[in-house]
Amino acid sequence: MDSFRRDGMVFDVRDGGPPDGEPVVLLHGFPQDASAFDRVAPALHRAGLRTLAPDQRGYCASARPRGRAAYRTRALVDDVLALLYDAGLTSAHVVGHDWGAVVAWALSAWHPERVRTLTALSVPHPAAMQRAMVTSDQSLRSAYIAFFQLPVLPERLLLAGNGAVLRRSLVRGGLRADLADRYVDRMREPGALTAALNWYRALPLSVNEPVGTVRVPTLHVWSTGDAFLGRAATEATADHVGGPYRLEVLDGAPHWLPELAAERVAALVTARVRAAS
Repeated sequence: MDSFRRDGMVFDVRDGGPPDGEPVVLLHGFPQDASAFDRVAPALHRAGLRTLAPDQRGYCASARPRGRAAYRTRALVDDVLALLYDAGLTSAHVVGHDWGAVVAWALSAWHPERVRTLTALSVPHPAAMQRAMVTSDQSLRSAYIAFFQLPVLPERLLLAGNGAVLRRSLVRGGLRADLADRYVDRMREPGALTAALNWYRALPLSVNEPVGTVRVPTLHVWSTGDAFLGRAATEATADHVGGPYRLEVLDGAPHWLPELAAERVAALVTARVRAAS
């Protein structure tokens, strides 16, 4: 499949690997797209796994609703359920990075029967993240989220100079310049950056949708070089997982694990899938 549909929207998806392999859904974050997993997916295919990597809501022009309410966590989770339905899958292994990890955590908590295993890259359990915001330096690391709540101004600033400000912030956060250029080009499409920022702007609307205890087999991968996410929330994540759980810490790696620690990520995902088979 190269796309799936939901509520009149068409989502692009990259479907690769053996069709009868264990299915692995790969969920990207901000400001990425499915190409974030371009180095991870081939290694999973060689291990006999099938991968489904969608461009999530707002990241392709044919699935870009207006207004922040359309980007609540519940809607993002339902998009993944629609992907599974169109792929003819009752369940899959789910890997999420950055915002994709938030979606993966919620999917695993709310629909555990649809998730065979969870691998959360970088971002900890949302409840652990909330606690760390008031007990550690996480609020300072996440200060940009408050700025993103403003209307119009973040788009104007980040896209100033043909996206130079956004590009510079990504490179300073550890992303390679060529990858930053690719993502910035996507964000310069009409409405793309606003849609991506609406994921953040919908956060106040999702406070009544708590992500509870996750009971599926879970691997959380965090890296010590992550400029955006500190250790406190990562260490507290175990308190919110009721099933088999493992934390893997990658020394020195930056936030962008699918792109810059692809071999290690692929090996960890493969091991997680095989352990559950």
